[in-house]
Amino acid sequence: MSPMVWMLIVWGVLTAVLIVLLIYRSTLTMQEDDQLFLGDSESHMEQEQIQLMHKVNKINPFVRWLGAASGLLILVIAGLAIYQGLNQVQ
Repeated sequence: MSPMVWMLIVWGVLTAVLIVLLIYRSTLTMQEDDQLFLGDSESHMEQEQIQLMHKVNKINPFVRWLGAASGLLILVIAGLAIYQGLNQVQ
């Protein structure tokens, strides 16, 4: 297999993992409340929100790195495809 095919496979896997993480983060933040008015009896809700935000903050660096890697890799693939296309014309 050519290097282009391998790069496309790697890009597809990176992008699939990124999409799964984005969906997971989205399902976590759907449960998040914008504003909480808590009394002493609702303190468990505050703990749930803190745990939820901890999970989201744990996922965010992975989302950023995978997004950057996916974007960079697709640019490299496009550049390589253009380069190969220009060399075939000559």
